[in-house]
Amino acid sequence: MMLNPAILALLMVSILVSTMLLVAATFAFRILRHWDIQSGSELQLRLERRTYLVSTLLVWAFLFEFLSLLLFIYNAEALSGQFVGAMCATGVLNLNPWGWPTLFLKITLFFVAAIWLLLNYLDNRGYDYPLIRFKYALLLMALPLVGAETILQWLHFTEMEPNLITSCCGTLFSADAQGVSAEVSGIAPANSILALAISGIVVIAAGVWVALRGQSGWLLSITGAAAFVIALVAIISSISLYIYEHPHHHCPFCILKQGHGYVGYFLYIPLFLATALSLGAGFVSPWRRITSLSQTVADVLPVISWLALFFFLQFYLTSAWSIWSSRLTMMEVWW
Repeated sequence: MMLNPAILALLMVSILVSTMLLVAATFAFRILRHWDIQSGSELQLRLERRTYLVSTLLVWAFLFEFLSLLLFIYNAEALSGQFVGAMCATGVLNLNPWGWPTLFLKITLFFVAAIWLLLNYLDNRGYDYPLIRFKYALLLMALPLVGAETILQWLHFTEMEPNLITSCCGTLFSADAQGVSAEVSGIAPANSILALAISGIVVIAAGVWVALRGQSGWLLSITGAAAFVIALVAIISSISLYIYEHPHHHCPFCILKQGHGYVGYFLYIPLFLATALSLGAGFVSPWRRITSLSQTVADVLPVISWLALFFFLQFYLTSAWSIWSSRLTMMEVWW
């Protein structure tokens, strides 16, 4: 398994990103201890020159992290045919205790990276770099997550045993199973679709408000995070049923397969981008009180909000189309 090109690429990316963040962390400590924009010392001048290099390094590191999430999920799907009992990515993630934690860490890092990139963009627009300490402190908090992700991913791939019989989505995402996945699968489709519609209306209204007013980004962050959770629940409990045209198939990964038109990618990618942007709006909005950033925030916040709305709308329209075009009918659920 270790000779699989995708696995090698994922391991190399994780090691590379960890190394880049370790290098940046040493610089972050110096920033937190010695940065003084009012000083004209030689040390301050060196820090100002190097911050451009380190920021560029981190931009590439976090972009690699984005690609790593996509490749990890795609690779899990691609490997499913090589293990007994695995019909999709669920079976591959169930091979050992490290699969699911690795995925959850990658998702967390995706959002952390998006927020950091937005803060970095904002900070570079301020003549006095007002966010430099904050963004490097955030980087130091992200470093343990990156290290944990690298270790867990390594354990996940090295402990894969081809002769091991694994369990797939039929046992995990079933109303008769145990755990959170079973609870989500057991939610009535009518209830989850109603919650999805309400959350969609709320988050779109919040996004329009923030975009037009240019303030209160926290409102979009809260509604966006809630919409993200409700959307994932709806995918498992109801949307997947219509895509598979099967009333008991709740897997959130099989929708990524060619047989279903790769519709999962048209659901997940806009949803994750929209959520990342909505979370970013909450981190961008408070800095408008800083003189050097007030105009930049006024310019950037509406753009972030409109982009988040665009991707949320793409997700909701794809969801609606998946339900509308399905030959599965569950009318008895609605009455």
